[in-house]
Amino acid sequence: MKIPGKLRIIVLISSIILLQNCTKAAENSNQAPPAPALPVYTVITSSASTYQEFPTALEGKNNVEIRSQVDGYLDKIYVEEGAYVRAGQALFKIDSRAYGEQMNMAQANLQAANANIQKAKVEVDRLQPLVSAKVVSDVQMKTAKANYAAAVAAAAQAKASVGGARINVGFTTITAPVSGYIGRIPYKKGSLISRTDPSPLTLLSDISEIYAYFSLSELDFIAFQKRYPGATLEEKLRNMPMVDLIIADNSTYSEKGKMSIVDGQFDKSTGAISVRAVFPNKSGALRTGNTGRIRMPQLLSNAVVIPQESTFEIQDKTYVYILGKDKKVTSKPITISGKTENYYFISEGLSAGDKIVFTGLGSLKDGASIQPKAISSDSLLRAKPL
Repeated sequence: MKIPGKLRIIVLISSIILLQNCTKAAENSNQAPPAPALPVYTVITSSASTYQEFPTALEGKNNVEIRSQVDGYLDKIYVEEGAYVRAGQALFKIDSRAYGEQMNMAQANLQAANANIQKAKVEVDRLQPLVSAKVVSDVQMKTAKANYAAAVAAAAQAKASVGGARINVGFTTITAPVSGYIGRIPYKKGSLISRTDPSPLTLLSDISEIYAYFSLSELDFIAFQKRYPGATLEEKLRNMPMVDLIIADNSTYSEKGKMSIVDGQFDKSTGAISVRAVFPNKSGALRTGNTGRIRMPQLLSNAVVIPQESTFEIQDKTYVYILGKDKKVTSKPITISGKTENYYFISEGLSAGDKIVFTGLGSLKDGASIQPKAISSDSLLRAKPL
């Protein structure tokens, strides 16, 4: 079938138009998408206080195991669990009857020994004029004096026995060596108590001061020594500011603590050294066994400051995207020396005046182009203070 000439021309023109449209669509599909518009932050320097936190375990100033120094039945318990007691206050009573009889026997032996002294002295006095008159020999006199010396020694031994028996009687009343709070009492009245019992009668905690023990890594310890002035470690501790204690509910304890002691050596298994901070605890709010965090202040002057949301992490390293003059970004590792709730302080990797991408990092890669939109550091600091 023959196609008319006019129709043939119309088909040809339509084909040309369709081909042109397809060519334009292909060209448009090959064009790169426009560069994303992202906020850019200009790095500044500032002075601020930052904090390092370390987990800590709390102990009272004195934690004393109360044990019996004599064997016997527990006759009386004078205190309740959790009660506050003062030094010298009676806590427990061990049945003292057997020890009382031992003291009576020791006193009787002492009386007998004193009588023997008198008897031996009488013999010496009797022989003295006889020896002078040469009625008896010197040997008898020497024997009498030896008997007297033996009687004196026996009396001293008997007196020591009386002292030991009296001490044992005193040990039957167990008193508090320090003021503090009574712990759990596992024994009840009538229990047989021995000096070799594995469990103490109770634990007495003096919590007028609380010791907070925590550990510093080797790097933290070196940084601590460099940070504070002083020729010796003791001087550095004295020059260190007071520290805070964050307790279990994330609130800050009302009293501040003072660093007081550092262990003599690093633990080979952990590579850390033990440190202690001392906190007043007159109210008794803290107890032995509590946990928390030590917050150690650190004053930074002219430190490089960047927002935390401007960073990302790869394999335990922290990076930022730096904007180049060609509006292309490059990732760069940084070293963080401290932080606040919203900002990082940088010791290596950035300088004041560097421009970094503020947000929108997830879609970026090295060499990507962006349309930078500057944000004001002053407005950012007003919205999120240091």
